Amino acid sequence: MPNHSQLELQNFLPYRLSVLSNRTSDAIAREYSQRFALSVTEWRVMAVLGRYPELSANQVAQRTAMDKVAVSRAVAKLLESGRLLREFDEDDRRRSVLKLSEAGLAVYDQIVPLALGFERQLLADMDAAERGLLFRLLDRLDELELRAESVAAPT
Repeated sequence: MPNHSQLELQNFLPYRLSVLSNRTSDAIAREYSQRFALSVTEWRVMAVLGRYPELSANQVAQRTAMDKVAVSRAVAKLLESGRLLREFDEDDRRRSVLKLSEAGLAVYDQIVPLALGFERQLLADMDAAERGLLFRLLDRLDELELRAESVAAPT
């Protein structure tokens, strides 16, 4: 068998970030999934709209870096459950914006403290300097990833 390149997953940043993200998302998702019957995608849509109301579904997908189809499905379920409202632009009826309904805001107001509590617990053994460094490095990685993505994008 010829020699093949090997990918050491434990040292491959995208893999490590993905695994960590999945584990942390799943841990907090268990709580809001059981209590509020929400998927991770639905909660992410609600979280974005709770912070930035009146975005289009495409804008939500861009902010979360989630697949447009997954966002569209989550939006449909949230509209059906009465947790989101959709309003159409008066000048362009093709454009719609989304915002949390009163029912959605009630759920959002219950989940946010849970999410922040989980984050506090997760970061509790890091001092302020470590937390600051972590977030500066995440910002830097985000910047570098966007640059790498634009270089790799076909023209």
